[in-house]
Amino acid sequence: MKTLTNLQKQITTCTKCPRLVAWREQMAREKVKRFAEDKYWGKPLPSFGDPQASLLIVGLAPAAHGGNRTGRMFTGDRSGDWLFRALHKAGFANQPNSAHRDDGLKLTDCYITATLRCAPPQNKPAPEEIANCRPFLLREIELLKNVRVILGLGKIGFDNALSAFAKVYDLDLSPRPKFGHGVEYTLNSKLTLMGTFHPSQQNTFTGKLTAAMFDRIFRRVQELLRQNNQY
Repeated sequence: MKTLTNLQKQITTCTKCPRLVAWREQMAREKVKRFAEDKYWGKPLPSFGDPQASLLIVGLAPAAHGGNRTGRMFTGDRSGDWLFRALHKAGFANQPNSAHRDDGLKLTDCYITATLRCAPPQNKPAPEEIANCRPFLLREIELLKNVRVILGLGKIGFDNALSAFAKVYDLDLSPRPKFGHGVEYTLNSKLTLMGTFHPSQQNTFTGKLTAAMFDRIFRRVQELLRQNNQY
């Protein structure tokens, strides 16, 4: 889809948030010892996946030494290890790992985007930074015509996916759906929003999110897509 490709090119040149520009470029210069020899991406991250996808995953933001290093969302960090293992097991990815942007990873019927395209300090974006990035997500939703299930990773991913779809589809959010692991809400006759704990080390190392819990989320995604004759 040419328009979607053009949008991703536009995203990679964005400089709207001075704090984020300074942080992502600082991390790309200073690096960390284990990646000292790597050439960091150091720019906003494009989304990626199948443009005909019926599953849309909305995350928080790139990791400073993950996506900000590799140039692809959820690539080169522990969160990505968890996400792509689960996607591969569920049949949405051709391989269970994501090391760098030229590693051959391909997604089927799945598209991955994020609330924020630049790595924020302490993984905490400011409200105005989220607002600056929001038009990119809105435009993606307009272009991804086949989406049937939206999976929000963590509360920020969930809340921003909800607000963006409500904007694009003019949805009534009274009462407003609340985030929780495994929650699901029917937004309209075609769209279902789900929530899951983010596969961050803070959640996976503590056992707040287990592999079995994460796998159940994607089994439910499969069930919903089958009900929509999409999977």
